[in-house]
Amino acid sequence: MKKSEILKIIGQNVKRIRLEKGLTQVDLVGKIESRIDTTNISRIEKGRTNATIHTLFRISQALDVPLSEICNVQENKS
Repeated sequence: MKKSEILKIIGQNVKRIRLEKGLTQVDLVGKIESRIDTTNISRIEKGRTNATIHTLFRISQALDVPLSEICNVQENKS
């Protein structure tokens, strides 16, 4: 699997979970402990940036899901 495909799937996971929780990108940024902006969340969700594991961990905490759910590239191959 190519790097770009992995980034896209992880981004789709973040967006899907965020929407399931009824959050906007701005809401998500407000829940993340530490400095991150909506532009960065948008890039992650579109698979345009390679987020650090620490950033993905902070996102998972803000979304109240395990990091493994965000990083799962096996189930979401759309």
